[in-house]
Amino acid sequence: MNRESASSPVDRRRRSPRSRRYASPRVLEGLLAWIYQGTPVFDRIGAALLGIFPFIVMFLVTSVATFRERTTGTLERLLTMPIAKLDLILGYALAFGLVAIVQSLVVAGCSLWLFGLDVAGPAWLLVVVALLDALLGTALGLFVSAFARTEFQAVQFLPAIILPQFLLCGLLVSRDALPNVLSAISNVLPLSYAVDAMSTVARSSAITGDIGRDLLVVAGFVVAAIALGAATLRRRTP
Repeated sequence: MNRESASSPVDRRRRSPRSRRYASPRVLEGLLAWIYQGTPVFDRIGAALLGIFPFIVMFLVTSVATFRERTTGTLERLLTMPIAKLDLILGYALAFGLVAIVQSLVVAGCSLWLFGLDVAGPAWLLVVVALLDALLGTALGLFVSAFARTEFQAVQFLPAIILPQFLLCGLLVSRDALPNVLSAISNVLPLSYAVDAMSTVARSSAITGDIGRDLLVVAGFVVAAIALGAATLRRRTP
């Protein structure tokens, strides 16, 4: 047995240069602040992107990393143990959730105190919304990884699942101004409610019921995605 085959999947992932290809949300947010330096644009869209960037990055990281767990046999070995599939998915969600917490805290701190993002609402609430958005990306990544046959296919879920939400979430065009069909689709997409919550925090100092509703909807999508991820988890990798 050679050294490569004897090494653990974790060791191989640590040595893999592909694990370093994901752009950091704080770098993207900083680039945006630099581009719109001296204009009000960053203050207008920076808060919404503060939730979108961690959401996208955590979706990519989770979907690809979970796919590797399947292809290396780690997930299949874990499933031979007396453990429920939901418990296993919750364990993965907890591990990736810790990464999401760090991502959200770092990008929110950099945006507010380093890049000068100005919001009317409390900073802690902005961090809470960003964290929930990152957890949403984690949960969706866990769910879609079950349908990927290759790592490239896992990455291809980004334009299929994330891009339509990005276009219809209200960041580019107000959701009220969308055509009726697109507005109806936007109403059932989780990122729309995440952006609504971020926008409300950015422009209002009051903690309104709308923010609570938006957060509950996003949290509901997180729970549903984790449950679906457990339901679609296969005990054998084809």
